[in-house]
Amino acid sequence: MATEYAFPDNAAKTDAAAQEFQTEKMSLAMGPSHPSTHGVLRLQLELDGEIVTHCDPILGYLHRGDEKIAENMTYNQFVPYTDRLDYLAPLANNVAYAIAVEKLANLKVPARCEAIRVICCELARISAHLLGLGAYGIDVGAWSVFLYSFEEREKLYKLFEELTGARFTTSYTRIGGVARDVPEGWNDRVGKFCDQFLPILEEILNLLTRNKIFTDRTQGVGIISREDAIGYGLTGPNLRGSGVAFDLRKDKPYSGYKQYEFDIPVGTTGDCYDRYLCRGEEMRQSVRIVRQVLKNFPSGAYYAEDAKKIFAPRKDKVLTSMEELINNFMITTEGPQMPAGEVYFEAENPKGALGFFIVSKGGGVPYRLKIRSPSFCNLSILPKVCQGALVSDVVSILGSLDFVMGECDR
Repeated sequence: MATEYAFPDNAAKTDAAAQEFQTEKMSLAMGPSHPSTHGVLRLQLELDGEIVTHCDPILGYLHRGDEKIAENMTYNQFVPYTDRLDYLAPLANNVAYAIAVEKLANLKVPARCEAIRVICCELARISAHLLGLGAYGIDVGAWSVFLYSFEEREKLYKLFEELTGARFTTSYTRIGGVARDVPEGWNDRVGKFCDQFLPILEEILNLLTRNKIFTDRTQGVGIISREDAIGYGLTGPNLRGSGVAFDLRKDKPYSGYKQYEFDIPVGTTGDCYDRYLCRGEEMRQSVRIVRQVLKNFPSGAYYAEDAKKIFAPRKDKVLTSMEELINNFMITTEGPQMPAGEVYFEAENPKGALGFFIVSKGGGVPYRLKIRSPSFCNLSILPKVCQGALVSDVVSILGSLDFVMGECDR
């Protein structure tokens, strides 16, 4: 007779253990040393399995006290520090800061200076978006995009070096103008770059736009509604990707942008894919703007000739005139003399609205200076947009926001 064995009924115990396990959450530190955080950003994630239930961004690892440094330097001495904000677009940072100080001084720069600045800003936008696009490709597993985009950035760096003498931290803009005029033949080389860049840009974007892996990782991921984008203070492509057609170059034009024709790309869904598409179209529009500037490039001075107490005199004048020598000495040692007052200016930088609030009590040094950095404001949405996402989606979300910790922490 076969012996019957009685197996214990563990189903109830197993269900209870599984339920207890599912309620346990894990705390995971993503960064500050992590390739997908694009710098020293730390995300303290709370996970329920693979699902993010809470995201706490922890900043400050790159804090350098730029705003306090500005209060101990003359206005021109602070220009190199603006290079270190969004260090992917230093030329654009220089321009935004210079215009803020010029607004305080009620100073108007000539048309040629504005044209040079617009070219610098748009080339910087292309350079910054190319790096963001290449890094985003690596984040989601596309190596070829990185190689193509960085080859084009190298061409831009050669143009920057010809214009400013430096590739990366340019310090080109001055209060009241720019450091030097464009070199001979430089405009033609910029035009040639634009002509060869557009076909290559289309090839780069075609590697991603209809790529099944890329679309699966970006479409429907990291959706930011129009209301949330406005409520959290997002600017730049992150705001326009959520369907808000706001661009300071159109809505509050500066540096002669009102005379150029260009379109503002906007998204419909507000997901990672829309933000990618917006940056791709923005590069096309930047080329369109640069071509218009080159076509009608104005003649004249590259600095405000009537601002003798603000813009340092040319070297040949310093060496031949005692008055100019004294003026150069005063501007260098005491800084360009500004009236007392308060001023705020923000420019449409590649990452969004970069603003400078300056409080002056007169003299050559600001009493207070506050920087409104777009990356800092854009990252404020992370706790909301990451909630409910997969851990792998966090990588896609971070890449789509395209932030720089240099201007975030300041």
